[in-house]
This record gives sequence, C-alpha cells and structure tokens, in this order.
Amino acid sequence: MSKIAAELVKQLRDRTGVSMSKCKEALESANGDMDKSIEFLRKTGMTSAIKKEGRDANEGLIGVDEEENALVLVEVNAETDFVAQNAKFKQFVQELIHQAILAKPASVAELMQLSYVKDPSITLDQYRSLIVQSLGENIQVKRLLIIPKSSDVSIGFYSHMGGKIVSIVVLSGGKGHESLARDIAMHVAAESPEYLSPEEVPMEVKEKEEEIARSQVQNKPPHIIDKIIEGKLEAYYTEMCLTRQKYVKDNSMTIAMLLEKESKECKHPIKIQAFYRWKVGI
Repeated sequence: MSKIAAELVKQLRDRTGVSMSKCKEALESANGDMDKSIEFLRKTGMTSAIKKEGRDANEGLIGVDEEENALVLVEVNAETDFVAQNAKFKQFVQELIHQAILAKPASVAELMQLSYVKDPSITLDQYRSLIVQSLGENIQVKRLLIIPKSSDVSIGFYSHMGGKIVSIVVLSGGKGHESLARDIAMHVAAESPEYLSPEEVPMEVKEKEEEIARSQVQNKPPHIIDKIIEGKLEAYYTEMCLTRQKYVKDNSMTIAMLLEKESKECKHPIKIQAFYRWKVGI
C-alpha cells in the first residue's frame, strides 16, 4: 500500500494515546483502516495500557544475572512494591535478562524491540503492555547494562533488599578474584561511593566543595584557612571516594589498603576497573 500519511498516524495517536511508532505499525498492518488499526492495538494489549503509561513508576526490581561471556543488569519499574513482588512481574524481569544475555542489545529501546522468544509474533515491548494489562499498573524498563567478561578481569555483584539495590565491581588483574570483587560490591552497596578515587572527582565538584568549606571559615589567618579547607576536602574524599572509604568488613583498612594487601598475596596488581551501584527509582 501507499505510505501512511503522518496526519493519519496523528489521528490514531489522538484517539488511543499510543506512541507514534506503534500507531504507524498498526496502520500499516491494517492498510490504513482506522478501526482495524485500533483493533490491532487492542489485540496487542496496547490500548488497555494507555491510561497507565503516564503514572509514576518508582518501585520495582533490579535484576542481575550472568553467563560465561557477560553480566546483565536490568531495572524494571512498577507503581507499587506489591506488584514488584508479584511472581508475574519477577518472571518478566527474568525474561528480559535472559533475552538481553542472548542478544546483547545496545540499549533499552533495542532490547524492547526484540521478538519475545516465547511468542515471536510480538515484541518485548508488546509483551510488556500485556503485563501492564494483567497487573493493572504502569510498568517501565528503565535501564540496561551489559558488562562483557574477559580473561583479564574479575566481576562480582551483590544484590541487596531483594533487588532494590544492586552493585557491581570489575577488577583488573585476571580471573580468579570474583570473591574479592563481590566483597567490594557489598561494600559499594552499603557505603554508596560516588567516585573511584579523588583523581576522578570532577573539578567543578572540587571547586564547589572548596567554596562551601571556605564559606564556613571566617576571621582566620589565610594559612589556617587553607589547612582547614584541605582537611575538609580530604574528609569529602574519605566519604565519597571508594578507594578512600573504610572497608565495611574490616574498618582497620581502606579499600585501597585491601587491594594492596590482596595484590601482595597473589603477587600481581589488582585494581578496581569500574564499579556500579543502582538503586530502584534513582
């Protein structure tokens, strides 16, 4: 058939509230027939989810799993924790992870356009709409992270509060240090560092912290002010930088000291290559 007119797509969107791309897909499948297009959307569970799509979805779960070559992290949001604990919701999260592991999509959008493996006639996004229809809440896939595995890294993850907080640590220095990576991931979940080290704190953040510190110090000699500011910046690094934080399992050492100790024991350097901390809704 001829190309679907943009005005026709807009009319269907105005009548249903479904996205422009889905409206275009429905019109193309129905050869431009408006009523058949609406029927198409209803059959795929789209229109029943329309009113729910605009609701806030700040609860949910973070799913994490791994296979030989990659680790996958997916956050799926719902409106209430009640639905987030529903077996069907949890199954949806696991199916997203399974397909992400298989396909290695580059983004959430790419993931949701994949054909659902259990029913290739619909996409994962259409499957999501059916879950919305079934559970009666807005459900959104917020973010996706795929970390490839290799022979020169060890990856550990830690899930806290039933998937409300998930952290991941990637260590350079070869495989075999997964237990250490998991221990540090547990620390990350508990202590919420924002940066790996003081060197990674952006200059604008350092300047802002210095400005705040300077505003708190008045009527003192300049050399005293400089020392106080330096001390306050060091305190900030101790709080916000992972390598400077006291290790939660042994506060007699910092994370940097822990890595140094482990490196000496295995006779090769182990460093934190990357870390991630996700919290539902944030």
